[in-house]
Amino acid sequence: MPVAPGAPAVEWRISEGLTPYPEAVAFMEARSDAISQGKAPELVWLVEHPPLYTAGTSANRADVLDARFPVFDSGRGGQMTYHGPGQRVGYVMIDLRRRGPDVRRFVATLEEWIIRSLATFNVRGERREDRIGVWVRRPDKGDGFEDKIAALGIRVRKWVTLHGVAINIEPDLSHFGGIVPCGVSVQRYGVTSLADLGHTTTMPEFDISFRQAFEELFGVTAPSNAQTVGTEVSR
Repeated sequence: MPVAPGAPAVEWRISEGLTPYPEAVAFMEARSDAISQGKAPELVWLVEHPPLYTAGTSANRADVLDARFPVFDSGRGGQMTYHGPGQRVGYVMIDLRRRGPDVRRFVATLEEWIIRSLATFNVRGERREDRIGVWVRRPDKGDGFEDKIAALGIRVRKWVTLHGVAINIEPDLSHFGGIVPCGVSVQRYGVTSLADLGHTTTMPEFDISFRQAFEELFGVTAPSNAQTVGTEVSR
């Protein structure tokens, strides 16, 4: 993904605590409009959510097996997914007019961002042509077994991106059991996390690697001094 010539640094914002999903979506929509109008810089916003499920534009409601948590229509692409504590969600608001109006390349760059971030923790993330997200092989579970460690889902409005990625650091993996994650129901494909793979790290430690990998692909970032939504405080 080309660095936008002469563009200001991408704002890098991290919210403490758990950010309510409806407020996050409202904030993203307002910020994307401001970016489109040239009134605000591009933004990466890192959050955690309370336990919830989101339905993408291709979601099948039959994939909600046990609605133990609220289900929200998200407006992003993709199917059903889970968000919750211990999962790093990165909302990416990038102006593709400045960087090249190529959605496929943008998605591939998001995947590469995740793969490079995971490599810092000696985890080999891989793409799959027939499945969305980033996957790790699990030979310990059997031949051909793979687990999903990160999900992607975006929306593009006026060539500004919304939504983004979710990487499992140390969430409660049992919470994924309430849905068919991303519509993938093949028995040998599951869900994993850094903790599940034996890599103990804190969210701030992961964020350091996450930011470094982002800058390698998208260019320099600048910390935010702004407050986001509700009572969330940025650091």
